[in-house]
Amino acid sequence: MKSKNNAYDRVAEKILEAIGGRDNVISASHCATRLRLVLQDDKRVNTKALEEIDLVKGQFLSGGQFQVIIGAGTVDEVYQEFIQLTGIETSNKDDLKKEADQKMNGFQRLIKLLSDIFVPVIPALVAAGLLMGINNVLTSQGLFVNGKSLIDLYPGIEDLASMINLFANAAFVFLPILIGFSATRIFGGNPYLGAVIGMIMVHPDLLNAYGYGQAVIDQTVPTWNIFGFEIEKVGYQGTVLPVLASSFVLAFTEKRIRRIMPSALDNLLTPLLSVFITAVLTFVFVGGVMRSAGNVLAESLVWMYDTLGFVGGAIFGLFLAPLTLTGMHHSLLPVDIQLIAGGGSFLLALVACNNVAQGGATFAAMLTTRDSKLKSIGVSSGLSALLGITEPAMFGVNLRLKYPFYAAMLGSAVGGAYAAFTKILNVAPGPAGITGFVTMKSGSIIDFLIAVLLSVMVSFVLTLVFSKSKRFDRTEQSSL
Repeated sequence: MKSKNNAYDRVAEKILEAIGGRDNVISASHCATRLRLVLQDDKRVNTKALEEIDLVKGQFLSGGQFQVIIGAGTVDEVYQEFIQLTGIETSNKDDLKKEADQKMNGFQRLIKLLSDIFVPVIPALVAAGLLMGINNVLTSQGLFVNGKSLIDLYPGIEDLASMINLFANAAFVFLPILIGFSATRIFGGNPYLGAVIGMIMVHPDLLNAYGYGQAVIDQTVPTWNIFGFEIEKVGYQGTVLPVLASSFVLAFTEKRIRRIMPSALDNLLTPLLSVFITAVLTFVFVGGVMRSAGNVLAESLVWMYDTLGFVGGAIFGLFLAPLTLTGMHHSLLPVDIQLIAGGGSFLLALVACNNVAQGGATFAAMLTTRDSKLKSIGVSSGLSALLGITEPAMFGVNLRLKYPFYAAMLGSAVGGAYAAFTKILNVAPGPAGITGFVTMKSGSIIDFLIAVLLSVMVSFVLTLVFSKSKRFDRTEQSSL
């Protein structure tokens, strides 16, 4: 009988053979569930052979890294055997990302840049969104009783709702601070100086950004008069692009100043000059230009969505899954935040429809396939997709069988069409799955649940229909 180590050694050998051998491996690392590889030539990978390995639950290429899904705990054992077989040095994820970045084109690097900036901020936004959802449940008129909210029925919880609302709004009121910290770190500057720039942009002495439009109409926009130049004293609450641009300017300025600053004065003058120059440029030029650019981007997306109606929703829904494959879905988060700042976003409902559709297709594939391995991962990956995490379902089941993926795209299109037709809006970022209803506007909650239910049902039924024309077995799968 094989020992555990021998079993992992055999798995590592099979993986190495399937990915093209030792000379095809540049570096390797792992996360909680996946073996992450940077390869010389991704086309040399035999995906069919890789998927037939017992412990391998799926594989995909993303951000220049070829990733093999193995599972929590097990991946660490396989990784240790893998690096012994290949003779390469142990790498951390940061080192691996740097090497993977060299294989990406300019557009892919831009998408990855947005992902690296916003992914660390997501937990704060999700927490705020869920708190806002709880407040919505407490204050929504007619959600449980016609014409009345829970606060109307139980006045004693009014202050509790008010407190929760304050907690929920904090992350959005001070969003530029979070983005400034994260973005400046990614751009190579001091993240704490980035947070300071974010604080300056939302300082309470500035006109609140939400009142800027009315102040322009009333001609009451406050200004500084500096040497005869008038500079608007307007904040950047709820904005995204201005703080991204200012963070880049800060990091660029800081690095240039540090190159010429004597070491004895570096700690004193570099932060001072970096913050001062960046802040001045933000209010004089950078902030205003990027505020306008962000408004144009958001308004263009809204115009297209509103003009095409349910057809626009269907198109969005149809192509969200391919966008997710390329990583381009991360570029929607800044737009989502910008739309939320304007009163509500339609993007969460569309993304949720796409995610749950992947789950519905996975459940149907699990019922129709004769592959015992796919059946074993179907339940967990399907449930994960319903909650907004599609990676196990998409890469572990649907893409491997292809027809469930197509069915999920169509199911997402149907749900997206309904979401657009009923004008579903979210008032905060939140989980892009069935639990996303907590971040919806009070009048959109029921329609949101209908939209995700439609997506699940259509993708489930279509997967069953497609399975009649092509059986789901191992011999008929094609390589990705």
